[in-house]
Amino acid sequence: MSQMNAPHLNAPATVNTPVYPLAPLPASALDGVRRRRIAALGLDLVFVTLLSVAIWLLLGVLSAFLLWFILPPIFPFVAFFYNGLTVSGARMATPGMKAMDLEMRQTSGERVSFFRAGVHAVLFYLSWSFPPVFLFSLLASDKRCLHDMLAGVIVLRRV
Repeated sequence: MSQMNAPHLNAPATVNTPVYPLAPLPASALDGVRRRRIAALGLDLVFVTLLSVAIWLLLGVLSAFLLWFILPPIFPFVAFFYNGLTVSGARMATPGMKAMDLEMRQTSGERVSFFRAGVHAVLFYLSWSFPPVFLFSLLASDKRCLHDMLAGVIVLRRV
């Protein structure tokens, strides 16, 4: 077999494939993401709390106040659907994230599915039971938290 028809024998055996096709990310995509996420979280917690209270009051009034004695905590359900519906939507962000100019994508670069966004919310709220977990973000070059890594998502500045 001639050298001309042979594949490149000097080519490296392995090819470095990025963890997600968005890599290498421009610095502007991650600029101030941690600060902005904290502010977005504050806004979203206010929105979810107001929605939870409104639903709790509405269900109480509609049931002649009888459901108030047996209603399970509504906040986790509201938070799951709030995150799932908003992040999987066209804007790829919760209202708090949108206000802070952020969006969430899967590590493949695609839009986050409803289920994955909901799982991300559950993992996030579970992370609060052990707050040092949030320090993973300081070690990750792409500024992802542990719950982001487990859910397979990344939060970026809106381009």
